[in-house]
Amino acid sequence: MAHYKAEQDDWLIVYLKYLLFVFNFFFWVGGAAVMAVGVWTLVEKSGYLSVLASSTFAVSAYILIFAGALVMVTGFLGFGAVIREDRSCLSTYFCLLLVIFLVELVAGVLAHLYYQRLSDELKQHLARTLAENYRQPGAADITTSVDRLQQDFKCCGSNSSADWQHSAYILSREAEGRQVPDSCCKTVVTRCGQRAHPSNIYKVEGGCITKLEQFLADHLLLMGAVGIGVACLQICGMVLTCCLHQRLQLHFY
Repeated sequence: MAHYKAEQDDWLIVYLKYLLFVFNFFFWVGGAAVMAVGVWTLVEKSGYLSVLASSTFAVSAYILIFAGALVMVTGFLGFGAVIREDRSCLSTYFCLLLVIFLVELVAGVLAHLYYQRLSDELKQHLARTLAENYRQPGAADITTSVDRLQQDFKCCGSNSSADWQHSAYILSREAEGRQVPDSCCKTVVTRCGQRAHPSNIYKVEGGCITKLEQFLADHLLLMGAVGIGVACLQICGMVLTCCLHQRLQLHFY
């Protein structure tokens, strides 16, 4: 009977090891995906960050990168712990899973809070940015962000092209008679902004605010979905790690 129980324990340990090994592979892939989303956000979409009032969006991306890197390192530790059947490594692995879960929870809360006030922030900040900072001394990053925003989203102005009538740049001699910046034009050439006709510039209902708000909302949703997916894997991993740790403890004692 004791021999049968020992064999049963061995079978359970092998079964749990294979389950944890398979889980760890998907967990590692998930970590790579989390880090990739964070890096993509900062590298490809950083051109829009200068027009945002707060740094919450960028902070969420940095947290994702940190969490993704930690997941990948933890994944290697998990593989080693499973292969060696080392209980101390399994304990460390469990603690790291818990830390990563808490980090992703913080990122998720930040993203959710930012999503709740996203619309108000854009409405208050973007119009003021266009009016006060575009093409002004020391605001090169904002100018580049606004130009890229209008070209990428094919829009003009915060709510409409009429917003530019209140811009310090358009009212200055530097504008050379432009009614809107050249980045509002469908085909950008020098001083094309002197003609604010719908055939020449982008006339989009809702302006750039609507398009930027939708873009950020979709991006926050993607970040949240990836984070939730990895968090679910982590919960499974913590359960499997506890089970394997317990079986190994019973097996050796």
